[in-house]
Amino acid sequence: MPDTSLHWLTLSELAQRIHTGALSPLELTEMLLARLEELDGTLHAFTLVTRERALAQAHAATLALQTGQEVGPLHGIPYAAKDLFDVKGLPTTAGCTLLERNIAAADAAVIRRLTQAGMILLGKTHTVQFAYGGVGINHHYGTPHNPWQAVPHAPGGSSSGSGVAVAAGLVPMALGSDTGGSVRIPAALCGTVGLKTTVGQISRAGVFPLSWTLDSIGPLTRSVEDAALVYQQLRGCDPADPSTQGVPSQDVLMRLKDGVQGLRLAFAETLFWDEVDPEISQAVRACGAVFNGLGARVDSIAFPEAVEAQECHPRGLVVAAEAYTLHQERLQAHGAQYDPIVSARMRQGQHVSAAEYLSMLRSWAPLRAKVVETLRQVDAVLVPTTMIPPLPVAEIDASEAAYSARNLQYLRNTAIGNVLNLCALSIPCGFTRQGLPIGLMIYGKPFHEDMVLRVGYAFEQATAWHRRTPDLAWAT
Repeated sequence: MPDTSLHWLTLSELAQRIHTGALSPLELTEMLLARLEELDGTLHAFTLVTRERALAQAHAATLALQTGQEVGPLHGIPYAAKDLFDVKGLPTTAGCTLLERNIAAADAAVIRRLTQAGMILLGKTHTVQFAYGGVGINHHYGTPHNPWQAVPHAPGGSSSGSGVAVAAGLVPMALGSDTGGSVRIPAALCGTVGLKTTVGQISRAGVFPLSWTLDSIGPLTRSVEDAALVYQQLRGCDPADPSTQGVPSQDVLMRLKDGVQGLRLAFAETLFWDEVDPEISQAVRACGAVFNGLGARVDSIAFPEAVEAQECHPRGLVVAAEAYTLHQERLQAHGAQYDPIVSARMRQGQHVSAAEYLSMLRSWAPLRAKVVETLRQVDAVLVPTTMIPPLPVAEIDASEAAYSARNLQYLRNTAIGNVLNLCALSIPCGFTRQGLPIGLMIYGKPFHEDMVLRVGYAFEQATAWHRRTPDLAWAT
């Protein structure tokens, strides 16, 4: 097996080595490609490896550095993208065999921005079919293997491959999308950092949609600083995505390391804690002492909006209605080629009337205004990312009923934030007795990614959970 000494480094650590000349983009790319070849047959994180493209980009990045043309802190560092993101000349399958010939004519906006930053695309990662599921299971292309256990456990979805790729040291960063938790759930279950951005902060142009109302884009990384670096590069106005119009500029790096002295943090009570696994509850509650020690004021606040968000989005029908609208013709012509569970969830949208759909959306506006008022009293709130830890895939997939129940448990705490249009960060905060990761979720006001990243960075610097790496001897 190739040397792994560099595979666990963060983007910022790799950038420092590249900047000083201790490491070249070509050397790094070749090492990661060798690691991918060694491990991904077992981990199954990637759908497609862009080896020749990556080596060509690495040669170009190395040459640019040699001639003094360094672009910035991400220059020359490889990454991966969930197979919802268009890359010119490559298929965008969205986790479904129906789209194997869906060749992209142009790069997605975020792919262009990372290319401009000098990053190197190593390949595309697995997703739940059409990004519609929180467990991470794909019955057609296969399910990525959570690297923390030799027995297959849920990687979290829908950005399953991205979570596994980062957690296993195949890439230092991978792009994901989040409609109901699809960045944060794999981050929590795989022990990485996952940033859910406010809709409008990052362009979704060129990303296969699930819900035009709720889809958002975010990175999965090894550190909070890395998430901030990538977010800073991706955010900004894009005429191809109207949701980004008029959103003010934001520099999340400026105050990232200011600490939490004097900040008001609170555990958001009520629904977020109902029926949460005791080990998860204990680990997340223990975070309060860390923040107290750093000088923050940590309280508890009532958060009735969590229950109201569920009531305003019964059975996820807004997502179902929008997904069905997007897939109606394909479902009618090729329904048998859909995963039956995904198909059943989409077909719920067929029966949502225009009046019901619009009524649900209208109810969201006052609720979103109300939650902003609730959050005026604090800088951020703290909750468990998921109710339950990673469970064995065989147990989850034993029946449709078992799958549906676990899917709802993984999605509950995260989907609330999508309805409320909050930004959020999931960071590692502990491990179960079985050695499985636990995630702390930091919720912030809409468009306050700078605050959730600042809070997360302070916690990360005071703890070492993010430095743990899985023992992959079983995978070689």
